[in-house]
Amino acid sequence: MAFRFSLATVLRYRDSMEKREELALKRVLMEIARTRLQIDQLARQIAQSQEALEKTLKHPVSAARLKCMVSEIDVLLDRKKTLIESLAALERQRQLQMQAYHAAHRDRKMLSEMANRQRDAHDQERARREQKFVDDVFAARARRN
Repeated sequence: MAFRFSLATVLRYRDSMEKREELALKRVLMEIARTRLQIDQLARQIAQSQEALEKTLKHPVSAARLKCMVSEIDVLLDRKKTLIESLAALERQRQLQMQAYHAAHRDRKMLSEMANRQRDAHDQERARREQKFVDDVFAARARRN
């Protein structure tokens, strides 16, 4: 008789839950990486813009051009600030998702271990029955002879 785990459906459900939580965690981590990359790019753009502003200030420049350059830097700084704030929110989300993943992993692992223990017990019982059958056949042959 083949081994049948009575909670196989629950185990499959817990396995799918674990995979879903892992996928959600990966999405959050990718979003964090993307946000960090954008922050780094903005930091480089800000540095380049400030350097260009400093070079421009060494020569006579119109007020409109100066105001445009400063406005560009301000916009970049605002975008960077917004991304930093969203990064903090993403870090909190990562922490929550990590907890959800660990809980799903723990639940699935508990059922997997239970299934493994039951499978081992089933295999031992089957081996014991097979050995008993072989012993009975051997004993029956021995009695006939």
